[in-house]
Amino acid sequence: MKLFRSAQYQPVGPDDGQGGLSLPWADLAVGLGTLGLLYVVARVGAESFVRFHPPDVIPAINLDPRNLPNYAARSTLRMFLALIASTLFTFVYGYAAARNRRAERVLVPLLDILQSVPVLGFLSVTVTAFIALFRGSLLGLEAASIFAIFTGQAWNMTFSFYQSLRTVPSELEEMTTLYRLSKWERFTRLELPSAALGLVWNGMMSFGGGWFFLAASESISVLNRQYTLPGLGSYVAMAIEAKDIQALCWAIATMVLLVVLIDQFFWKPLVTLADRYKVELTGGEERRFWVVDLWRAASLPQRFQRLTGPTLHTIDRWLSAATCVGIQRETKQRSRTGDRVFNAIVIAITIGLMVGAARFVLSGVGFREVVHASVLGAATGARVLVLIVFSTIVWTPIGVAIGLSPKLARLSQPLVQICASFPANFLFPFATLVFIKLGITLNWGSMLLMALGAQWYLLFNVIGGAQAIPNDLREMATSLGLRGWRRWKFLIGPAIFGTWVTGAITASGGAWNASIVAELVSWGSTTLKAAGLGAYIAEATGKGDWPRIVLGVGLMSVIVVAVNHLVWKRLYALAQKRYQLS
Repeated sequence: MKLFRSAQYQPVGPDDGQGGLSLPWADLAVGLGTLGLLYVVARVGAESFVRFHPPDVIPAINLDPRNLPNYAARSTLRMFLALIASTLFTFVYGYAAARNRRAERVLVPLLDILQSVPVLGFLSVTVTAFIALFRGSLLGLEAASIFAIFTGQAWNMTFSFYQSLRTVPSELEEMTTLYRLSKWERFTRLELPSAALGLVWNGMMSFGGGWFFLAASESISVLNRQYTLPGLGSYVAMAIEAKDIQALCWAIATMVLLVVLIDQFFWKPLVTLADRYKVELTGGEERRFWVVDLWRAASLPQRFQRLTGPTLHTIDRWLSAATCVGIQRETKQRSRTGDRVFNAIVIAITIGLMVGAARFVLSGVGFREVVHASVLGAATGARVLVLIVFSTIVWTPIGVAIGLSPKLARLSQPLVQICASFPANFLFPFATLVFIKLGITLNWGSMLLMALGAQWYLLFNVIGGAQAIPNDLREMATSLGLRGWRRWKFLIGPAIFGTWVTGAITASGGAWNASIVAELVSWGSTTLKAAGLGAYIAEATGKGDWPRIVLGVGLMSVIVVAVNHLVWKRLYALAQKRYQLS
């Protein structure tokens, strides 16, 4: 199995004849690139510690295009800090949900709720808290912005990791038990490698989701207050307010260039490395990429490995010893009693929170407002349903074609990555102008805007699922003459079903979240509004109307959790029972 790899430290040999003082071109490129990156991070990070005393001392945005490189660097740093936090959250939360039966009952529904809470809902609570925590420093607003981006990235990655852990082939699970691997060894030798490919593709999609909410996280309008952070998102918000088409075009060009650079130097190398961890018995075409080849050709990474290898090996052995799996002796009666107590506590807490929220909402707005918000929720739900059906029909065959063809993946990935990572709301001003000129109501136009931000979740999951199909199964299907519909029915469909469910869940959650910015758009002083729960929450957040904020966010959470429980949970169970690669 390619999946299992030794984690023991192995010293790297000599530099194949290269003297210690020589610097080949690969070492020069790697060394200069690393130093340049560290310099940019330090330079941009230092700008987060300036004074901040609203409303007297606040950052200002200048639409001069010469400021765009600095704004782009600051936004990119926020994105990667949020990605690091999202990855750590994914490992902890996803692992706990997949490996602890009691925790799963709470964490998975809670993840549904967190995914359904719009970014503006988090900002309403966190902005003031972060500013108070770092009083007098811009770091508080930076932390609030990074947290908002985190909420646009973490849930999709966590769902992907959770789904990967629940669908690990049973024979590999049995091997880890047979060889008495510790929990740490099981995680690093089996679970993390098996989830790597899907996690990387969903990381790319989540990164694109972070770009989507960049404007909302950098140009923050909550509770009747306006906070602005220098960055690409706030630059676009300022250009929209000033009706400056030229500035918008400069921002879009900068965004495209930024996405291409991140794809070339970060995501493509990760995809190339993650492809090594497919579960298969026969070797397929090995992915290669010039950045990975350059890194492997340089001796500097090897020298760094020599320095850190023994320490990492010691840490690995210590964690393995600390997480040894002992013989569990637990009676069924004790398990049932514990489950009953646990369920009772969870139900009591849930009922208490629901009663408290209901009393707060009804005392502030009344029952008629609840009915009105429910109707708006049904309207947004219908748009989300149309989006999921459309995305499945259009993007599933395209994603499978890309995932099964390394050559097509190399050619199409830059374009797909640009489309997915490019924040669709940067194009909303142009769409708003078209809607105004053609007289198109936003009740229909908002579906297009929501699709621009959410359909890529499904595409990326399908690509990841198709790439994870073992080559031996593909070769067997070819030798048996499976083509067309029969190939889809017996190989492709079952193999990608689990990742499609993950993509549909995250696309649905992304569409609900995108409705916040898609159902209420503006161009200068002109504002278009759709009848939906997203516009309802956006208006309530801007006014600081807490009863309506709680009502809108709570209602959206209830709808999403109900759909997940009635539809997606059952599809997940079907994927785990019938469509595992076992």
